[in-house]
Amino acid sequence: MTNKEIANALKKLGAIMELHGENAFKIRSYTNAYINLRKLDKPLAEMQEFEIADLKGVGKAIFSKIKELLATGNLESYQRYVEKTPSGIVDLLDIKGFGPKKIKTIWEGLGVESAGELLYACNENRLVELKGFGLKSQEDLIQKIEYFLASQNKFHFATIMEFIPAIKESLSAKLGKSKFEFTGAVRRKENTIEQVEILLTDDADLESLFEKDFEKLIEKDNIITAKYKEEIPVTLYLCPKDEFFYHLALRTGGLDKERFQKADLKSDSEEAVFESMKLKYNDPELRHLEPELLDKGTAIEENHILGVIHSHTTYSDGLNSLEDMCKEAQTLGYEYIGITDHSKSAFYANGLSIDRLIQQIEEIDQLNDQFKDFKILKGIESDILNDGSLDYPDEVLSQLDFVIASIHSNLKMDEAKATQRLINAIESPFTSILGHPTGRLLLSRKAYPIDHMKVIDACAANNVSIEMNANPYRLDLDWSWIPYCMEKGVKISINPDAHSREGIKDIRWGVVSARKGGLTKEMCLNAYSVDDFLKEINK
Repeated sequence: MTNKEIANALKKLGAIMELHGENAFKIRSYTNAYINLRKLDKPLAEMQEFEIADLKGVGKAIFSKIKELLATGNLESYQRYVEKTPSGIVDLLDIKGFGPKKIKTIWEGLGVESAGELLYACNENRLVELKGFGLKSQEDLIQKIEYFLASQNKFHFATIMEFIPAIKESLSAKLGKSKFEFTGAVRRKENTIEQVEILLTDDADLESLFEKDFEKLIEKDNIITAKYKEEIPVTLYLCPKDEFFYHLALRTGGLDKERFQKADLKSDSEEAVFESMKLKYNDPELRHLEPELLDKGTAIEENHILGVIHSHTTYSDGLNSLEDMCKEAQTLGYEYIGITDHSKSAFYANGLSIDRLIQQIEEIDQLNDQFKDFKILKGIESDILNDGSLDYPDEVLSQLDFVIASIHSNLKMDEAKATQRLINAIESPFTSILGHPTGRLLLSRKAYPIDHMKVIDACAANNVSIEMNANPYRLDLDWSWIPYCMEKGVKISINPDAHSREGIKDIRWGVVSARKGGLTKEMCLNAYSVDDFLKEINK
C-alpha cells in the first residue's frame, strides 16, 4: 500500500469511530497520523519497523495498524465498525465537507440511513430543526449530496435535465448546421438516467466539439463515449445526414428493433419513419405502450393540472407559511391547493397535534374568505400506523376535506405485512388518497415490497385514489402500474409533495412519469375542478 492509501485507511477508521462516539483522543490520533503520513517522502512499505515506530504521532496503536495494513491491506477494527453501521451511513462519510459529527447528529436525530434519504430530508427542510444546522447549511448540503449521487453512475431525470440546456447550447455553438438530437433514455424521459445519448450527423466538426466542454474517451464504429464537464457520461452516435430520422427513431428506443427492418432509411421526418413501418407516431415517452393503451383518452399534460394536492407548510416541516404556499399556487395558475401537513405521529417532521390541526383549519377558513377564484382545501398527510390505522380519531378526520394516508415509519416489512398495512389504511372511511405507496427513494432506498394488484384492487373497492408523488426522488407510484389503475378505475393524483413554494413546480416531473404510464386527463384526480375533485373523493 502507498502512504496515501495507509493514511486514508487510518482517516476512515477515525471517522467511523467518531460516528459511533468513541474516545475523542484516539480519534484525534488517527486524524493526526493521516496528516503526517501523507507528508512522508519515503514509502512506509520500504521502511524498517523501528523507523515507522519513531515517526511523529505514531504510537503503539497506530504502529500496529500500519503493520496490519502493510501485511493485509485491511483493518479488522474498521470492518467491525462497518458491520454495525448501515452501508448508506458509511457512504455518507465519503461526502466532502460533511463530517462524522454531523452525520451522527442526522442519523440519530432523523433516522436517515443513506445519501438519498438525507437529500429528501433536506428537501423537506428537516435539517433546519436540528442543532448545528440552519437553512444555509441545509442548502449547502443539498449541493454536496447531489454531487455525491451524481458520481454513482446513475442520475435522477430531473438532475440530468438541469444540464441539457447547457449541453444543447454547447452543441449548437460547435456543430453549426450539423443536425443533432438527444435520444435514448433522456428522450424517453426515464425516471433515472445512466448517460446522455446524442445523435448527430457525420458531417459534424468533432474536433471543435472536444476542444472545451466534452472529453472524448473512446471512439469506435461511429460511436463515441465521452464526458461532459468531467461529470456527465455522454454517448454520441454518428449517422449519415440523409438517414438522420431513421436513426433518431431507432436510437430513441421503446420499440422492437425488428420493426425497423421495414423502415425507410431515407425518411425526411420521424413521422415518416413510423408511417413506413405502418405504425402510428407516438411521443418518445409513450412508445413502449401497447396501442390499445394510447386510445383511452387525452394524454395528461402539465397544463391539465388544476389543483396542487399534497403540500406542507411551516405548521409541520415546510419552509413557507400556509398563506405563502397558497399565494404561490395561485400565482402559478392553479385553481386550488390541498394543505396536507404531517400528522401527529410524525414527530420527526413537527407533526400536528390535534390542537394545532384545529388551529390550521381555522386559518384556512379565514384565508378562504380572502381569496377570490381560489380555494384552499383542508387536508392532512396522516401517518399509516403499524397496524394500518390512521393516527387521528374519526371526529378529527371528519373535519377535513380529504386525507392522504402514507407510510413513513417501520419500513422494513415483507410483502404480506406491507400489503395488509396499506389495505387496512385504504379501508378507512376517511382515506381519500394513498400517498407514495411503496416508500421508495430513487437511487437510494428500495421500495418496500407490496402486492400492487391487491393494493390497487382495494383502492378500487374503497374509492381511494393513488398518488403519483411528483418529487423527482420518489416518482411513486411507479408509472408501470398506471395502466392497471386505469383498468380498475382508480384515479391518479399527481402530487408535488411540496415542502416549499419552489417545490410546487415538481408537478412537472410527476406529469412526465405519469405520461409514461399512459395516464389520461380523465383519470387524473387533480385535473378536475375543485368541486369535481371533492365529488370524486367522496366516500
